[in-house]
Amino acid sequence: MEWIERLNSTIVYIEEHLTEEIDYEQLGRIACCSTFHFQRMFTYMAGIPLSEYIRKRKMSLAAVDLQGSDAKIIDIAGKYGYSSPTAFNRAFQSIHGIAPSAVKNEGVSVKSFPPITFKITVKGVEEMQYRIETKEAFRIVGASVPLYEDIEKNFTIIPSKWQEISVNGALQKLIGMMDMQPMGVLGVSTCNDTEPWKYYIAVAASGDKGEFEEYVVPAATWAIFAGEGTNQSIQELERRIVTEWLPTSGYEYGNAPDIEVYLNPDPQNAQYEVWIPVVKKQV
Repeated sequence: MEWIERLNSTIVYIEEHLTEEIDYEQLGRIACCSTFHFQRMFTYMAGIPLSEYIRKRKMSLAAVDLQGSDAKIIDIAGKYGYSSPTAFNRAFQSIHGIAPSAVKNEGVSVKSFPPITFKITVKGVEEMQYRIETKEAFRIVGASVPLYEDIEKNFTIIPSKWQEISVNGALQKLIGMMDMQPMGVLGVSTCNDTEPWKYYIAVAASGDKGEFEEYVVPAATWAIFAGEGTNQSIQELERRIVTEWLPTSGYEYGNAPDIEVYLNPDPQNAQYEVWIPVVKKQV
């Protein structure tokens, strides 16, 4: 329950700072994980990206402020962190479907988005097989793209990068350089708050990196889950890990990258493993 309590504490923090700049790093500290891991957990648990949730909460309160009030729209915009009425108007219309000025009229309908509350719920009995392994640091070489706070944006950028290196021959070059464990094409999300967020398409290799980048995956303990299917099935497995396994596992996120290990890189019938960095919860 402590894990769920931490998530609910992040909601309290958001509510207390809706008229300020929300500090994503502080949210990660409250949840005891990196900013990246928190945002991914939030998206899977809440079914909505963190940035969109915050925007909906702000616009929900802004509508209340405008109803039957003489408040100036520019003042309400500034209250919720919008530097221009134009940006505020665009955000408001994206949520409510009407301009802020229309809300001042009686009888106009707006939407209300109450704060989220996280709870543990009992779901189906579909099993999840996993193993816990502690591994020494290992070096990878490959190509990378930046990761963004907008998780949905990453779901577009990453497949495009896979397509690019498959077409230009870089993927085959990387496969030829693979000479260390784990043996497979790797998708590595570096998401520590002290380094740039990147997603590497890479292999574990000890030789010259050539035209590619290199990164050392730190020693860590991982919960490793096996799966097969399409890219969509990988995302579904990751969602189940975060929403079903992690809350009651006795573990929490560790300070290391997330790793996808593609044992068979066929995008339509892949065999893969998802590695989630974990640490044992302190009793």
